[in-house]
Amino acid sequence: MSRRAVIAGALSLGLPVGLARAEGRYGPADLIAAAERLGATAYRPKTRGLVAPFDALDYDSYRGVRPKPGKASDLPLGARFRADLLPPGWLFADPVQVSLPGRDTEFAPDLFSFDPALIDLPETWPEAESMGFSGLRLLTPLNRVGFWDEVLVLQGASYFRALAEGTVYGLSARALALGTGGPVPEEFPVTREIHVFEAADSLQFGCLIDSPRAAAALIATLAPGVTTKMTCALHLFPREEIADAGIAPLTSMFQHNAMGPARIDDFRPAVHDSDVLVIDNGAGERLWRPLANPSRLQMSAFIDPHPRGFGLLQSLTQFEDFRDAEAVYHRRPSAWVRPLGDWGPGAVMLLEIATRDEFADNIVTFWRPEAPLGPVGHKFEYELDWLPPGPDALPEAAYSVTPYRAASGLEPNRRAGRLFVLDFVANSDLSHEQIRPDVTVTGDVSVEGLAFYPLKEAGEVLRLSFILTPEDGADSAELRVVLRDHEGAAVAPIWLYRWTRPDGGGV
Repeated sequence: MSRRAVIAGALSLGLPVGLARAEGRYGPADLIAAAERLGATAYRPKTRGLVAPFDALDYDSYRGVRPKPGKASDLPLGARFRADLLPPGWLFADPVQVSLPGRDTEFAPDLFSFDPALIDLPETWPEAESMGFSGLRLLTPLNRVGFWDEVLVLQGASYFRALAEGTVYGLSARALALGTGGPVPEEFPVTREIHVFEAADSLQFGCLIDSPRAAAALIATLAPGVTTKMTCALHLFPREEIADAGIAPLTSMFQHNAMGPARIDDFRPAVHDSDVLVIDNGAGERLWRPLANPSRLQMSAFIDPHPRGFGLLQSLTQFEDFRDAEAVYHRRPSAWVRPLGDWGPGAVMLLEIATRDEFADNIVTFWRPEAPLGPVGHKFEYELDWLPPGPDALPEAAYSVTPYRAASGLEPNRRAGRLFVLDFVANSDLSHEQIRPDVTVTGDVSVEGLAFYPLKEAGEVLRLSFILTPEDGADSAELRVVLRDHEGAAVAPIWLYRWTRPDGGGV
């Protein structure tokens, strides 16, 4: 019997990952084959629950469970990486088996220390031996030599998040989204296994993903740096036809900024992990869609036959933009997805959910294929870059003008209208006289009072302002702003926005 067959048999019997690998090396091809086998069988939810003390942990007490150095933390992975095994509990009840090269990583409670001021330990806990970890944290000298910084965390459903140099955690990614924003409750695929395959200058890992309607293997290579780069391959094996898959999903938070209407009473001028959806479409255009915290859930689709890239941008980079010394939103990273190969027609989807606070992720974007995915194997390859905040970190685009800031508010002399003010930065000698703003809207609204002029107090900033006035009964409108030269060519990304009427009326 071959080594692969031995490993496959061990996994099918539910043996620990470490034992399944004991006879030899377990590689990406083995994990992909395991996902294919899993997708060919009926879904079996994990019924093993948490036991004391892990079953009673809340936010504070979970932070009192710490991996022990040398046993579950600071585990060397070559010269450039280290790993921490993460405990179960609180929000993280799904058991995850973790394998690291050359190390036994079977779960045991004595791999962790427990803060006695926060956690009451049982006298015995034999059942705890049967649980799994909740995820994996990777560290590297990201910001300075000799200091081990977090760079990637895989924890919770199929979520993961990473850091670029000088950033703090903000938005997240997922291996797979199913039914996001649909008419029935969303299905959250979970990570069953995490395997680290290789660790040198970069690190390769894989995740076995499971869900009622699909199984999958995510194979990724991580290269930390000023921009932390990941190369990802999702091998998806649906158990049934899926029409609502989300590929390369990104999840973030947007509460408020100057775009209004103001629903949040807060001393901070802005609170968000991301504030713009940016899309490089197959037509060669860059779309610039500021995010919103709408009064009700809304979904937008940006149809595209051949996407070149999309991502969530944290555009503001200064403390004064947020004035939050604890959350330091000005240091949250952006993320950019670049499809590899032909993904075919589909749409970049954007889900915006109403929220009153900053503790819930209310923004999701992903690629949705146009054709349903049948119960055969599918492969989606892409690069996922974790970028420093600010538009300068985005992939280069052939425009001489860049969106800078946007704001809106009630028009002082006409309370039934909303004044939009868009600032752009000119990156060339192009003057405002050489640019023609083109503002179009859909819906029962009108636009008037258009003005476009240089903002002398702000250097090379060009300001566009206009008043949007909705008719009675109009609840939403789509805005599109294109800055064109005298030949009609766009000189800036296409600025898009959806106006929605606030609950309780007004504009």
